[in-house]
Amino acid sequence: MSASSAALKTVRWIVLAGAVLGLGTFLWFATRPPPLTVQGEVTANRVDVSPRVNGRVAELRFDVGDTVDRGVLLAQLDSPQLKAALIAAHAQLAVARADFDRVYSTRPENIAAHKADLAAADADVVLAKEVFDRQTSLISSGSTPQQRVDEATRNLETATRKREAAKAALDLTIKGASDEEKALAGAQVKQAEANLNQREVDVAELALHSPTSGQITSRVAELGENFSAGAPVFSLIDMGDLWFTFNLREDLLAGLKVDDKFDVTVPALKSQVIPVRVTMINVQGQYATWRATRATGDFDLRTFEVRAKPLQPVDGLRPGMSAIAAWSARGR
Repeated sequence: MSASSAALKTVRWIVLAGAVLGLGTFLWFATRPPPLTVQGEVTANRVDVSPRVNGRVAELRFDVGDTVDRGVLLAQLDSPQLKAALIAAHAQLAVARADFDRVYSTRPENIAAHKADLAAADADVVLAKEVFDRQTSLISSGSTPQQRVDEATRNLETATRKREAAKAALDLTIKGASDEEKALAGAQVKQAEANLNQREVDVAELALHSPTSGQITSRVAELGENFSAGAPVFSLIDMGDLWFTFNLREDLLAGLKVDDKFDVTVPALKSQVIPVRVTMINVQGQYATWRATRATGDFDLRTFEVRAKPLQPVDGLRPGMSAIAAWSARGR
């Protein structure tokens, strides 16, 4: 065999081997399952700000798109009914306190008058006792009839009873009202104070303050519009606390646990790759698509919510943006 024939045969074998290798590579890529990707979205805490009382919008200080700090005044409502109720509560408390002072107070004039009555009753008792003693001494000598002794006895008893009544009246005047009346007056003051405090709280609720720092995404209110208690006036989102949410079937978790890390891609940010950390894995109250296997029969697969936060703040990231993760390449 000539050298040229041997070289030609070698080339043919090389070409055949290359063709077989290329065909095998093509078949491997053609039969390989496509990489699994999952899609989620950016989420943030949303807070609806609503009044606790009914009122009319009197002032609006912010609009959609504004960023506000916690505690700042967003809007001021007005309610003539609540303000009138506050005035009535102040008056009710004043009346209750006046009655309380009346129950606990005693007039010096009344005490002086009852002391004078007691002194007069003491004098009557002394006089009746002297007459009684005189008649008692005379009856023994037969110088006075029994009738006079009986009258003296009755007069002494009457004077003694009047003195006791005068003493009781003085004690009652000094003490004032009964314990039950004083307790009732004190309870009425506390009730009026509680009612006033409730009215003050209601009026204070007419001022709507931001419960958290964030960006206003919705404003339903207009000036002069009436709002009932619980109706949302503003909606805010906390732009400083964003996370990614993915809903995955349980067969895709594959041992995923909290604090695991992987990368996500955000198309809205020019497909920027963002490293994230899993912060929560929570089962959802629903089922994924029905999947059947011949080995074990039919079964349901639960869906889990997976939350992951960026490891570093990302400029331009906003709630609602899509996020894509190459699940087969996340490091399992």
